[in-house]
Order: sequence, then structure tokens, then C-alpha cells
Amino acid sequence: MNSYPSAAPRIPGGLLTWPRRAEAWLDGHGRKAWITAMVLGFILFWPVGLALVAYMTMTNRWSKTMFGSSCRKSNRAEWGTHRVYASSGNSAFDAYKAETLRRLEEEQAAFEGFLNRLREAKDKQEFDAFMDDRARSPRPVADIPPPANA
Repeated sequence: MNSYPSAAPRIPGGLLTWPRRAEAWLDGHGRKAWITAMVLGFILFWPVGLALVAYMTMTNRWSKTMFGSSCRKSNRAEWGTHRVYASSGNSAFDAYKAETLRRLEEEQAAFEGFLNRLREAKDKQEFDAFMDDRARSPRPVADIPPPANA
């Protein structure tokens, strides 16, 4: 009798192999199952744990977003990617979004210019104060010995 579920996906060599079934089971139970398997791998035989760490890193199984959870960091990370500029299918909203993004980019450039001018003014003020202090302080006169034949 076949112990595999009848709805299991087929691959060219037959039903899923045991590593694929284990991977599917761990994916179904989430990131904590992967971490538990990794810790048990280290406890039982350290190369197994190390192999699981490498596999989890290569396949991005450390991230919360892989298992359907949302986290703020990933949402912020998507802001700078092409997803922001992807079409939503609604032309009015896409036009509004494009205009808003253009306006925000202009405001950001203007603000960065303002900050640069502010830094330059502060640097100039500090330099002018330094030069004023230097001009007010008496300069030491070098002790030059009189000529020897005088």
C-alpha cells in the first residue's frame, strides 16, 4: 500500500522525494519549524545543522515574509523598488500616484538643497569667526638675532 497522499504533486521520477516532502512539511509549519530543524540538526550531527543554515540562507527562509507574515521592514524596503511604480490597473490612480511621486521627489531635492545651503552658511560663519579671532590675537614676533657684523 502506498503511504503517500494521493493528492501529492508528481515529479518526473514519481511522487515527491523525501527531501521535498520534508521541505514542504517545514514550509507548511513556518519559520519556527525550520529553526527547530536546524537546532536539532546541530544537536544530532553538526554538519546537518550547518547544511540547514546554508540552505535556509540560500532560499531566504530566514525572512518572515516568505511564510506570509508581514513586517514593517519589508514594506519599507519595497518603497525604493520598482513595485512602487508598477501600474495598479486604475489609470486615474496611476496618474495621481505619478504626480504625487514627482512632487515628493521635487520637494526632497529642494529640501536637500536647503540643507546644503544651511551647512555652507554654518561653515562660512564658523570660518569667519575663526579668522576674526585670529586677526584679533597678537602675533608673536619672531626673535631675530641682529646681524653679527653690526
